[in-house]
Amino acid sequence: MNLHHLLEKRREAGKPVRVALIGAGKFGSMFLSQVPHTPGLEVPVIVDLDPDRAREACRTVGWDAARIAATTFTKDGDAATGGNIEVIVEATGNPSVGIRHARAAIAAGKHIVMVNVEADVLVGPLLADEARKAGVVYSLAYGDQPALTAEMVDWARATGFRVVAAGKGTKYLPIYHDVTPAGVWGHYGLTAAEAQSAGMNPQMFNSFLDGTKSAIEMAAIANATGLDVPASGLAFPPCGVDDLPHIMRARDKGGVLEKSGVVEVVSSLERDGRPVLRDLRWGVYVVLEAPNDYAADCFRQYGLKTDSSGRYAAMYKPYHLIGLELNISVLSAALRNEPTGQPNGFRGDAVAVAKKNLRAGEMLDGEGGYTVWGKLMPAADSLKVGALPIGLAHRVKLTKDIAHGDVVRWSDVEIDARDETVAYRRAMEAKFATVR
Repeated sequence: MNLHHLLEKRREAGKPVRVALIGAGKFGSMFLSQVPHTPGLEVPVIVDLDPDRAREACRTVGWDAARIAATTFTKDGDAATGGNIEVIVEATGNPSVGIRHARAAIAAGKHIVMVNVEADVLVGPLLADEARKAGVVYSLAYGDQPALTAEMVDWARATGFRVVAAGKGTKYLPIYHDVTPAGVWGHYGLTAAEAQSAGMNPQMFNSFLDGTKSAIEMAAIANATGLDVPASGLAFPPCGVDDLPHIMRARDKGGVLEKSGVVEVVSSLERDGRPVLRDLRWGVYVVLEAPNDYAADCFRQYGLKTDSSGRYAAMYKPYHLIGLELNISVLSAALRNEPTGQPNGFRGDAVAVAKKNLRAGEMLDGEGGYTVWGKLMPAADSLKVGALPIGLAHRVKLTKDIAHGDVVRWSDVEIDARDETVAYRRAMEAKFATVR
């Protein structure tokens, strides 16, 4: 709880924390909006495929002309690793590009904050290992749900509680897995014209709806915390915050989980479409178990909602502020040399599943697209069946027919083994394999 104090000391010494941002989209813009209000923090370099758009984003979030004039806007990713930059924020959302940027940052001795959770789930354990060996920090992005959940898990364990379940909330119905970008806006209460006028990307928004983003984020949490992944994937049980201790228990304790110690996403909708009472759509949670009768009595005495036994309780954050909170990761890396969550093993994977009957010769279009959605699998099971990661299921051609609902495998597609991303993923699998 002393990040602000440490930053003030750096500011007073005339040594501000200097950050390079790669990717000035929504997340990046939210981060940039806080920079003028954080003395001692500077962003002198912004890398984006469209530098003019990035410059306009800075104007939109309130940067004055002098700050914009003093900033380098460029397409060149190498600009992020130069000079006295301490921390690089990778916020592109493209797995291959994100891996390349992260490795360049690590090689240059810079801390890397990985907003790009798609890249993290694809190869994060190896990137984190590479960063540790180089003496720099590789960190999940605070404000995003994986880092916030990992923080709550760490809090629970550090205070002596057993973590029963942890995760986030989302809007979910089983039919969402087959939704394509053509039909996504109706589920958000928008017309296609309204969404287009707002500059909203249908494939990106569809990845949140069809379950892909949930799979990716829960894999990131499992890899960062050591929690297990449900054998059958995410169940998305409907559950409000008051019912977390009742529902998010193991089945043999009266809940819905296959066992204790897993990640799971709770739905803000009942299966018939009715809203869940006091839902957690925008938040994160951890369910914990009292280690003894005395602690269980304290739950009751201090007003915690518990299950009927009084042994299980939940803590939660109802909202997350995404890029507005990213300073926590940046400053933690620069001032404490600590990540706000990082993968320490390969326990969860997000794999491609067919949204419809697919034919040999078709091209897969990746996360949030028309052909596949991302399903959470235990990493050991993914490796055992040779499942294709969703992060590699873009612009690759099928060599076999795939039935609706089936997992796509490496052997079902044309893959260039010489591709840098493919090779790095294979290296990660080899180093962290947990095949049963």
